[in-house]
Amino acid sequence: MEKTATKRVTASGAITFRYYDLVMAAFVTILLLSNLIGASKPSYITLPGGTEWSFGAGVLFFPVSYIIGDILTEVYGYARARRVIWTGFAALIFMAFMSWVVVSLPAAEGWDGQESYEKVFGNTWRIVGASMIAFWAGEFANSFVLAKMKVWTQGKALWSRTIGSTVVGQGLDSLIFYPLAFWGVAGWPPELLWQVVLSQWAIKTAWEALLTPVTYVVIGTLKKREGVDVYDTATDFSPFSTTKDA
Repeated sequence: MEKTATKRVTASGAITFRYYDLVMAAFVTILLLSNLIGASKPSYITLPGGTEWSFGAGVLFFPVSYIIGDILTEVYGYARARRVIWTGFAALIFMAFMSWVVVSLPAAEGWDGQESYEKVFGNTWRIVGASMIAFWAGEFANSFVLAKMKVWTQGKALWSRTIGSTVVGQGLDSLIFYPLAFWGVAGWPPELLWQVVLSQWAIKTAWEALLTPVTYVVIGTLKKREGVDVYDTATDFSPFSTTKDA
């Protein structure tokens, strides 16, 4: 079921949206940057009493991609969110390929940055491979849970489905990504690894809750300006479905 105030329709009869492509671009940009820049660096905060609690630096920005995923599913529906998730997946593959090519190229004579460059980007294949699996599972779980909860709640209590879907999606993401990416890597002992997994899950969920007012504003604005509010009552939820958007 798709509630609409106005629709823009092309000559072929397809529905078009003013902001859908921009939301997709924001999603892919944040996904790539958070995985390339922030994923491989563990940081920490000092808790009361002097205890250091470690977390992955990418957690500061990566959760925004899940928030955008919530916005996509809530406004445009699961089928259109699925297209964006696969677009992000393809972008991650290309990023991994590009990183491998650039790292493998011989350094020009006189340039002394190759060792540092390899240290930062040399494990990109493992990181991106883990990221792709975790991203795929987490994002589709997030979108599925939100879409189902929207139907169950009849569109009410938006906060419950944005946070609830994040608990599931981000939980899967963190549980899959860090062990696959860093198990056995020097500087990542098992106790640090699992501490980061738990802290990532908690921080990502906290981010979602903290930014709920912003999510409400963005979703409300997009629904009004796009003239659409999708309820996935008869949607094929297979990630591999080629069913066209309604």
